[in-house]
Amino acid sequence: MPAVRIEKSNAVMTVTLNRPEKRNAINCEAMCILYDAWQELDKDDNLRCAILTGKGPIFCAGMDLSEIPIMSSGKANSEYMQRALDEPELIMGAWLRTYRPTKPVILAAEGVARAGGTEILQGTDIRVAGESTVFGITEVQRGLFPMAGSAVRLRRQISYAVAAEMLLCGDDLSAQRAYELGLINHVVADGTALEKAHSIADRLCRNGPVAVRAILATLRETEVLSEQDAYPVEQAHGMQVMASKDAMEGPRAFLEKREPVFTGE
Repeated sequence: MPAVRIEKSNAVMTVTLNRPEKRNAINCEAMCILYDAWQELDKDDNLRCAILTGKGPIFCAGMDLSEIPIMSSGKANSEYMQRALDEPELIMGAWLRTYRPTKPVILAAEGVARAGGTEILQGTDIRVAGESTVFGITEVQRGLFPMAGSAVRLRRQISYAVAAEMLLCGDDLSAQRAYELGLINHVVADGTALEKAHSIADRLCRNGPVAVRAILATLRETEVLSEQDAYPVEQAHGMQVMASKDAMEGPRAFLEKREPVFTGE
């Protein structure tokens, strides 16, 4: 079985970490497939968004630590590891650090999201978790550094003090606490996170795709800008949307009391 399973249904790509026997720890094979999946999400015009989830009771326990010393030696033991060594940008792109798709990614987590499991979470856009799920940036407990971006972007998503404690102590957050801090959007009954993620995806896919992509781009491009510097970025994206065919179809459908038929043009 592949380390990551990719499925397309209608306009949604579901990306499932598929190593439950390894607590869905991400190895080189998984990184290669993840990186290709994010590229495919952007290239396939029929896709509107993706859902990232894990098979089994655990979302992701982070990087497969057994592969780190092998990679450090520079001697690959698989075609996937060789590719990762040959294409270093692939590694951080897989973790949604240096490559962010232009379409939304929805997270559906159950059980445990530790180390890389919480690092990759920060690259997603809408996040759902089962009520028993725990989150943690635990690398420091193993004398490691969280290389997938958490030392930079976690404090941009939650308060500095909470981010510092998570990073420096490595302790877990409950799903409820993560929700209260704004790290995740929804806490649902255990076993229903994927179902909730699909309902969000279905709602998102009914919206104008040109508008969705422009709003997402604006959110990302203005993240570290002042309001004064951010408004021109917003204006540029907004004007492109307002000049689109979808922007004519939406109001027309409203006046005609019907559902809009967006074409992404």
